[in-house]
Amino acid sequence: MDRTAAEIRKAIESNWNEYLSKYGNLFSSDFISGSTPPSVFVGSYGYPKVAVGPMLPPIHGDTMILDLPERWLGKSLEEIVNYRLSLVRGIRQVKVSNPQGKYIETLQEVAMATKPIDSDIEFLKMTNHVTSIDSENAPFGPIGEIKNAKFSNSSSDKNIQKAFYDKDLLAEESVLQLYNNGIEISRIQKCFSIGMFGKNRKLVPTRWSITATDDMISKSLVSEIIEFDIIDSYRVFTYNHLGNFFTIILFPSRWMFEMQEAWYDQQGNIGFGSDFEDARELDHYPATAGAHFASRLGVSEYLFKNKVQAGAMVLREIRPEYAVPLGVWQVREGIRMAMKQNPKIVPSFDEGLDLACQSLSIGKKEWLAKSNLQKARRQKSISDFF
Repeated sequence: MDRTAAEIRKAIESNWNEYLSKYGNLFSSDFISGSTPPSVFVGSYGYPKVAVGPMLPPIHGDTMILDLPERWLGKSLEEIVNYRLSLVRGIRQVKVSNPQGKYIETLQEVAMATKPIDSDIEFLKMTNHVTSIDSENAPFGPIGEIKNAKFSNSSSDKNIQKAFYDKDLLAEESVLQLYNNGIEISRIQKCFSIGMFGKNRKLVPTRWSITATDDMISKSLVSEIIEFDIIDSYRVFTYNHLGNFFTIILFPSRWMFEMQEAWYDQQGNIGFGSDFEDARELDHYPATAGAHFASRLGVSEYLFKNKVQAGAMVLREIRPEYAVPLGVWQVREGIRMAMKQNPKIVPSFDEGLDLACQSLSIGKKEWLAKSNLQKARRQKSISDFF
């Protein structure tokens, strides 16, 4: 029998607390020694003065996996929750408009590092280990205000270093340059967040920097895609992970894109979020929030790589097994993985949607009822008359 979301959370919590019964003293202390993956975090609470600092586990060695979502595909919900809970976060209050001084400069060096950095942090008072997780917030480890922080020397990524020292490069240009040089998006986001790019530099809360980076990169790709020839087939891609079921339908059309999400609440009712855009871009903040830009990135990467233009409908069904929110990275990486599968070729959009709904519990009629893409697709473009 399938477990409910509450039962899944309870099991993960129970296993974590069993782990803490042996090692809890490492997470409840006024001192931590470990290797940061490397990882920095900028909070949003209290903006424009926010909590900024490194994250590290109480262990030394190769800890990269703990904060590199690009490596999390295939990992279980529990493994990823444990990665999150095991990172202790040190903080200091900093004004976002002033990313200067020794503390911020040290964190910028951490963000540039090519491998984990041995670190020692002394806190003003003892941190408390986290013993519970919930369905609303992404899991986080203990937080403590920093008294002193020491980091060993590290080697910096040359591409990131170059963007950091170029004060004439716009932030967006830095992001795109690093992306085109093959730097992982999660690393670019951290550098953007800790105020390393642009002419007028400032700190950007991590949550916002993730969405901004996905938006900038995908917008740049779309600006080139709209010059490509239109595909001549209907293609359906699917991928499922962590209780998220993704289906993408590509169809012959000038660029248009829709991301729809559906989920079940505790009473079994279906909730929906839906956002549509075409070449005129999005004219509102999306109902699906950062998931819209994360999924647009995965789709636009595929089209850019194949030098084709298309319309795209993305369907994301969130099942109860997705019992703990893990962040928008899993949408980006889930769509990227879907687009690496061999697509099923179908004769029409309708048959593509029929095929998509075979792997989903929510029916075609319900998806179409929320779709602005379907309305746009049916409106004949002026070129149809010539």
